[in-house]
Amino acid sequence: MAVPGGIIPTKDWQNALKFDDLARSAVIGYNIEQNTQLEFKKVTDVKEQLVSGIIYYITLEVADGGQKKTYVAKVFVKPGEVEEFKLVNDA
Repeated sequence: MAVPGGIIPTKDWQNALKFDDLARSAVIGYNIEQNTQLEFKKVTDVKEQLVSGIIYYITLEVADGGQKKTYVAKVFVKPGEVEEFKLVNDA
């Protein structure tokens, strides 16, 4: 677990699909805000910082007009924030 305030590598990030989801969401948001068409390719590294939640620093690879580029998304995950809510079946 992270030390309060310190940025440390995230353990086992390669096995957690949530980082792909967070990165994709960040790219979509960036595309909307900047009127671009970056295409998410893959997450290459994740670090974390413990604050009143967790800030993830997700290094990711995108395609920009066929050219490979590297970005870092800073994603703040708050305690109690719902990451997913979906219908499993009708009761």
